[in-house]
Amino acid sequence: MRKQIVALAAVLCTLAVTLTGMPEASAHHKNEQKVEKILYIPHDNRPISDKQTAEVISKLGYEVVVPPDNMLGSRTDLGHPDELWDWLKQNAQDADAAVISSDSMLYGSLVGSRKHEYSKKEVLERADRFQSFRKEHPKMELYVFGSIMRTPRSGEASGHEEPGYYRNYGADIFRYTVLKDKEEMEGLTRREKKEYDFLQRLIPKASLSDWMGRREKNFAANEKMIQLTRGNTFNYFVLGRDDNAPYSQTHLESRHLAAEGKDLGKTRFQAMAGIDEIGMLMLTRAVNDMRRDVPFVYVRYNWGKGEFTIPSYSDEKIGDSIASAITAAGGMQVKSPEKADLVLTVNTNPNGKTYEANDRANDGTPREGTKYFADIVSDYVSKGYPVGIADIAYANGSDNALMDELRDRGLLFKLRAYAGWNTPTNSTGFVIGEGMLAKHMKDEAVDDLLLTRYLDDWAYQANVRNTIARQLTWLRGDGVYGSLDSKTDAVATRSERMLTRFVEDNLPPIDSLAHIEVRFPWNRMFESDIIHTADEPVDITYFAKNRN
Repeated sequence: MRKQIVALAAVLCTLAVTLTGMPEASAHHKNEQKVEKILYIPHDNRPISDKQTAEVISKLGYEVVVPPDNMLGSRTDLGHPDELWDWLKQNAQDADAAVISSDSMLYGSLVGSRKHEYSKKEVLERADRFQSFRKEHPKMELYVFGSIMRTPRSGEASGHEEPGYYRNYGADIFRYTVLKDKEEMEGLTRREKKEYDFLQRLIPKASLSDWMGRREKNFAANEKMIQLTRGNTFNYFVLGRDDNAPYSQTHLESRHLAAEGKDLGKTRFQAMAGIDEIGMLMLTRAVNDMRRDVPFVYVRYNWGKGEFTIPSYSDEKIGDSIASAITAAGGMQVKSPEKADLVLTVNTNPNGKTYEANDRANDGTPREGTKYFADIVSDYVSKGYPVGIADIAYANGSDNALMDELRDRGLLFKLRAYAGWNTPTNSTGFVIGEGMLAKHMKDEAVDDLLLTRYLDDWAYQANVRNTIARQLTWLRGDGVYGSLDSKTDAVATRSERMLTRFVEDNLPPIDSLAHIEVRFPWNRMFESDIIHTADEPVDITYFAKNRN
C-alpha cells in the first residue's frame, strides 16, 4: 500500500507540472519531438547481450548506438577497453543517455574480467575515467552495470571462460570457496575444517593465487565504482552475480559489496543475482527515466514453491531476484493486476526445482503444474491484461510442455513479452525489461520481439540445439559442442533445416520466416544468431488480424 501511495504521489506531481505549464514540462515535451540517442556498451558481443537487447529499445523509436562488433569482447578476444573509452568520448557529444558495462571499460569484456592480466593500478585508473567522463558530460544520464566474478561449480560448467587450470581444479576451487563462505557466515564442522585444509593443499598454490588475485582486483574495482556512485558519478549502478550458489566466493563478495553500498539505497545501487540481463534492465531504466514513468508490475507464480524457489545458478529466492530486477528497471511491484503495466507470470515447477532444457524429460509431456500455469496465463489474457511470461521451469531453454499449451490455445502472440533463455534470473530480468516497455510499442513490434525469443529460446535452445548436440559425432570434421571448428558449417546447415521444420509445425505462416540462417558467433552451440528474412516485404498486418 505504501508503494502505491508513493507512486500515486509521483504521478500527481507529474500531472501538476504538466498542467501548470512549468519550464520542465515544456522541455520534456520538446524532447519528445526529437529522436533521443542512447549509447549502449554491452559486456560482450553475444547476440542476447548486444543486438537483441538493443533491438528492444530501438523498437520504441530511440537511436541506440553500439560499438562495432570487433571492438567488443568475445569468447576468444578479451576486448579493447582503451578503444572503447575513445569510442565513448567520440559518440557522447549529442547523446541523451549512456548504458555502460563497467567490465568492458575496465577489462575489455565479461570474459576479460575473468582472464585479464591487467594490474590493479591499471584497472583502478580506468575506473577513475568515469569521474572525468561525468565532469565532461554533466547532463548525460549515466547508467553503469558490472559483475562480481562468478564461481562455476566445475571446469565443465565454466565453458572455457575461466583460466585453463579451472578445467582441472574448478570443482575443487568451487568447494573451497563454499567452505570459505560458510566459515564466515556460520562456522565449519570439524570434518569441514579438515576438508578445507585438504583442498588448500590439493589445489596448486599458483592456480589458487592467480584466481583469488584476479578476484581481489575485481572486488577493489567494484568498491571504487560504489564510491563513484556515492559521489554522483552515475545515475544508477548495478553489480550482477551469475553462476554462483548460496555458499560460494561470489556470494561472499556480494555480501560485502552490498554492505559497502547499503547507504545508497536500492534507488541508486544494487548487488543482485544475474548478469546477462542487466544491460536490458538498465536500458529500461534509462527509458523510464526519460519518460518520467514508474511502471507497475504484478507478479504471479505457478502453484507450489513459487517465489520461494531458489533456481539453479542463483544464490537467492526467485521472488527476491524479481523484486530487485523490477526496482533496477525503474518499476514498482504491486499487489493486484488491475492497474499493472505488466502482469508477469512466472513458470516455476511446483517442487521448487529447476531442470535443464536439454534434459530428455523436456519432451513436451505435461508435468505437474503445466496446465494450471497455462490456465493462469489464459485467464489474464482473456481479461485484457498485458501478460509476460518468465519461463524458468528449465534453465537454458523453454519448457516444451508449456509452449505446446500456449500454441494449442492460440496464446503465443497474445502475450506482451516472453523469455526462457539461459539462467532463470537472465530470463526473469529480460522479460521484466521488455514487458515494461511493451506498452509503448506497436503490436507488430511486440510480435517481432516475441518471434525472436520463440526462435531462440524455444526452437533452438530447447529443441534443435539438444538434438544436434547428440548427433555431433555423425558429422564430418573436427569439433565438439564447445568448439565447433570445422563442423560449424554442417551444424549450421542442419540447424537451419530443423528450425524450418520446427517453424512449420509450431508457428503461424509468417513472411519473415521464409529463409532462416543460423550462425555461431562464439564457435560453440550454446548460443546462436538466428537471422530470418522474407521472399517479399513482410506483411505486418498478419498479427494485427490474428491477435484477438
